[in-house]
Amino acid sequence: MAARRALHFVFKVGNRFQTARFYRDVLGMKSDYSRITEDSFSKPYDGKWSKTMVGFGPEDDHFVAELTYNYGVGDYKLGNDFMGITLASSQAVSNARKLEWPLTEVAEGVFETEAPGGYKFYLQNRSLPQSDPVLKVTLAVSDLQKSLNYWCNLLGMKIYEKDEEKQRALLGYADNQCKLELQGVKGGVDHAAAFGRIAFSCPQKELPDLEDLMKRENQKILTPLVSLDTPGKATVQVVILADPDGHEICFVGDEAFRELSKMDPEGSKLLDDAMAADKSDEWFAKHNKPKASG
Repeated sequence: MAARRALHFVFKVGNRFQTARFYRDVLGMKSDYSRITEDSFSKPYDGKWSKTMVGFGPEDDHFVAELTYNYGVGDYKLGNDFMGITLASSQAVSNARKLEWPLTEVAEGVFETEAPGGYKFYLQNRSLPQSDPVLKVTLAVSDLQKSLNYWCNLLGMKIYEKDEEKQRALLGYADNQCKLELQGVKGGVDHAAAFGRIAFSCPQKELPDLEDLMKRENQKILTPLVSLDTPGKATVQVVILADPDGHEICFVGDEAFRELSKMDPEGSKLLDDAMAADKSDEWFAKHNKPKASG
């Protein structure tokens, strides 16, 4: 099988300003504003949305976060599906302490913190030279063996660690990539309204075969293979799947996605400018329309 890559996780965010502060000022990530929906700034704000990518480096060799901001939604109800992202960064621990961002030591040298909206992050108080600090994304599963069959036998991931007693497994496509940790939970997986999506890339020629495999295995396909145009940028092919617990999984054609995902050197400034121009709170207040809860 040709190389597949872990790309990003999609978060729905309600408080745009606090969220940007957390990812940039606490975690120390950089903004890439090159892939934002331009019409998000048109008025009225009702029904508009935007997205921003943040990470420790380009998506070519770093796992990043996609922050989807819906102007009309103030917060989202969390489920138990997303259990956290773990990263190794003594700088992030130092930043959190300086900014008095809440930290709880849950193991020696490992601190739990929360992004706005309640998404958990685990910060290891160490740094990895010349490597992506993002180590793993942890998702809840109701049946570990069933999930391993899906992620390994169908999606081709390798098992790096497995603990039957603790009902957890660590999977990945390559040693130097962000890993996927599956953690068994009792009582089922609840996605609530804040459910996100994990994204991977593969050679474009593999996408039709991947879709055919899922059809043969009677697995859920949320969005059949489709081409998505981005004006002035690459057209990417995408298929969106769902695992046995309903976790959304996006696979994109790698070649076009590498072109699409080049970082914008002005990304941080553009994000600051956009936030300064965001008068959605005032707009909703003026029109007596409270922001919804997702």
